[in-house]
Amino acid sequence: MSLRVYDTLTREKQLFAPVRPGKVGMYLCGPTVYKPSHIGHMVGPVVFDAIKRYLQYKGFDVTWVVNITDVDDKLIDAAAKQKTTVHELAEKYTAEYRDCLSRFGIESIDRFPKASEHISEIIEMTAKLVDSGFAYASEGNVWFDVAKDEDYGKLSNRKVEEQESGMRTLEGQGKKNPADFALWKSAKAGEPAWDSPWGKGRPGWHIECSAMSVKDLGETFDIHGGGMDLMFPHHENELAQTESATGKPFAKYWLHNGLTRVKTKMASGQWADEKMSGSLGNVISARELLDTWGAELMRYMLLSTHYRRPIEFTDEVMSNSKKGLAVFARLFERVERMIGKGPAETSQDMDQLANRLLNSEVGPFVQQVLGDKMRFLEMMDDDFNTAGAMGVMHDMAGAVNGFIEKNRADTDRQPDVVQAAAGGAQTLRKLGRILGLFRPEVPGVNAKEPGTVEQLMALLIQLRNEARKSKQFGIADSVRDGLKKIGISLEDRPDGTGWRRD
Repeated sequence: MSLRVYDTLTREKQLFAPVRPGKVGMYLCGPTVYKPSHIGHMVGPVVFDAIKRYLQYKGFDVTWVVNITDVDDKLIDAAAKQKTTVHELAEKYTAEYRDCLSRFGIESIDRFPKASEHISEIIEMTAKLVDSGFAYASEGNVWFDVAKDEDYGKLSNRKVEEQESGMRTLEGQGKKNPADFALWKSAKAGEPAWDSPWGKGRPGWHIECSAMSVKDLGETFDIHGGGMDLMFPHHENELAQTESATGKPFAKYWLHNGLTRVKTKMASGQWADEKMSGSLGNVISARELLDTWGAELMRYMLLSTHYRRPIEFTDEVMSNSKKGLAVFARLFERVERMIGKGPAETSQDMDQLANRLLNSEVGPFVQQVLGDKMRFLEMMDDDFNTAGAMGVMHDMAGAVNGFIEKNRADTDRQPDVVQAAAGGAQTLRKLGRILGLFRPEVPGVNAKEPGTVEQLMALLIQLRNEARKSKQFGIADSVRDGLKKIGISLEDRPDGTGWRRD
């Protein structure tokens, strides 16, 4: 199978062939750390974490870089309003951002470069653009001259004259063209500033990412990612200035993830579908969502949509995601009860069992699971289609449950049947791990309940069962309904009553 990715620049799917065989360099635009992280800040990292995991599964050595923008107008304004320093505010929200990433299980980012730590590289690239005629200095500022770049606009497919609208306020600052953008900004009183050939100042937004990505990944690297809202002007300007400075292609593939959308009730009473953004005031903090829904469910929800499509965030979507994720949790618990073990981390998957079981009575089921695995990989090879891959995972879960039911594996427990069912579940678990799902239990996040809680639940289940035996169904229902109200469901199974948190 060959991996194909959709390249925003060419607007078509391309066969994936990295710049250096066997190695992949991947850059994702990170946040400007002037406010708390919201769910929009997590979409890209979750998507590209799954992409890195899959590339590693295919044998690539992946270096993933996510930048931190800690020099920016928004940060300066926010620090002034909060009566703190830019550095202190940036450090505070950088720590919060990284904490949210950790809670999401995103631990595969290799480097977090900060703009403030790359001033020399920024000045060097800016000077190179001035020397080569692609940029000019004026009044202590340095501007990129878009007229000198013949293919400027090729990423967003917008012409310069279309881009000039809304930029007239910047005239009078020594710019030749309203569409020219800042590489270096002259210092204002009280702002962070560094010495440069053009006087004291600070970098523009776009040049920061160019300097950091080139330093960490080289002048040409494989994947540049970010949200659709960054395509213009940020990525367009990155592309223009970097290729003008190096004379080489910048990123081989541009991958843009869809934006998070929410439904907002208007004054008229109608519901509007809006992009989630700070300017609209409809953002939801990442910490709040993690506390409310948990990392596993949030990741499942985000990856249930193809990364290039908008992500609808509503209570209905979360409720459906909760039901979908519960299918896998119930299956894994069922198999664990069946084989008499805890989490089936040591059981063999279907690839390991195939040689022995293919020619047995359970052979058709083995073939079905292996076929589903191939379908999963085909989905991921088709531009990292996590939504399609999850659909295959649900098909596989249904097949394993159906196999258990048909062969009464819960009660009869024939060795080959039990082993095949466990192998199917373990195959499913490993595929989920490629997407960052079904992670091993982490203390404080997915830890087992303390012994006291287990004992109390066993006692409540015993009391309910005794009430049912004595036909005191009102009491039995009260126990069940009371537990339901606090988020605990009882499940009557062939081997007894179990419980699980909703």
